Amino acid sequence: MSAPRTTPRSLVALFTAGYLASYLLPTTVGRLDAGLPLTATQAGAVGSALLLSSASAGFLLASRVDRIGPRVLARLGLGLAVLGYGGAALTTAVPAVVAGAVVGGFGSGTATTVAASGIAAQRDPHRASALGLLTVSALAGTVYLTVPHLGPGHGLPLAAIALTALAVWPLTGRLPAAAPAARHRGPGAPLPHRRRGLVLAAAMLGWALAQNSLWGVSSRIGLTQAHLTEAALGVVLAAALGAGLLGVLGAGALGPRFGRAVPIGAGTAVIAGCVALSASATGPAGFAAGEIAWNALYPVVLSYVIGLAASLDARGRWAVLVGSASSLGTAAGPLAGSVLSARAGFPAMGAVLGLVLLAVAVPMTAVALRADRRRPPVVEIPVDTPALPARRAYDTAAAGPAPGTG
Repeated sequence: MSAPRTTPRSLVALFTAGYLASYLLPTTVGRLDAGLPLTATQAGAVGSALLLSSASAGFLLASRVDRIGPRVLARLGLGLAVLGYGGAALTTAVPAVVAGAVVGGFGSGTATTVAASGIAAQRDPHRASALGLLTVSALAGTVYLTVPHLGPGHGLPLAAIALTALAVWPLTGRLPAAAPAARHRGPGAPLPHRRRGLVLAAAMLGWALAQNSLWGVSSRIGLTQAHLTEAALGVVLAAALGAGLLGVLGAGALGPRFGRAVPIGAGTAVIAGCVALSASATGPAGFAAGEIAWNALYPVVLSYVIGLAASLDARGRWAVLVGSASSLGTAAGPLAGSVLSARAGFPAMGAVLGLVLLAVAVPMTAVALRADRRRPPVVEIPVDTPALPARRAYDTAAAGPAPGTG
């Protein structure tokens, strides 16, 4: 999508604006529950509607970025985000809040679609995606640490998302009005690597579903089973958020040195163990270890999956579709976690989710191995010309970094 002069800054900013809603979903849902006449289940349903709307934008627009133009589509998405989330933040009427969340969710999904398409066209999509995850993690952490001190009310997290979209708007001028790919391939070019793309999308749905099932009940595990106080839970989850930032930095530094298969396969297997550990913890130490290790690894694996999806199609359609499949899993995760934990208990839920993660790691690794074998070696030629210039964070209503954010 990007022209040679397009800098990644605009794509990273757009990625951040698109992903922020899912990263802030736990505290958003918690405050909807606390600040509006909604039950916990109803508030969760609003959050799921937001994510489903975001996913639908990806499925609908994945093949239309070239046709419409990145700049126009990005501005449309940011405008919908400002209108939807801003409107929902300024009203206490439940129907208006729900409508705003759905409109804003579609705007977030539209922004993410354009960002994913552009990142796929970069020379190093893994580096660009890692930078985007770092930025959104840092911004979400700032919001998580700030919002509890600004008072109660459902509107603060929603206002933060709307203001972020508004701040990113001027940077859309750096995006091309029309994608170069459209001039060379035409809007009807078929999706390449269909089998591998479908396998990766299906596996990613399960990957996100399993982790967000635990994410949705993590605070309950910490308070009721691991016997943490609310203050101690906040400390653990703040530490987990910091670990997530370190994980993103590590993923960016590691780059493609070991290919994609090892980070995706081994990383998902270790995450499965962390999920089981957190869900079965009966004391603060085990719970903290599981949550912190999980949050450190999650963005590492996610950045490689984004890079893998981008490598399947330079126009970014598989990156968008895989991300939308992840959003579907994210939306269904909290409900699945609540049902599993209610019927089987937290430890059994963790064991089931760990097995799901191990199962989806196999096809994800297989797709990555195939892509690694096809990747040509990088040859550096010196030249004299200068180079061209994502559970719940602590809040009285909700707490932690958002592994489903991705």
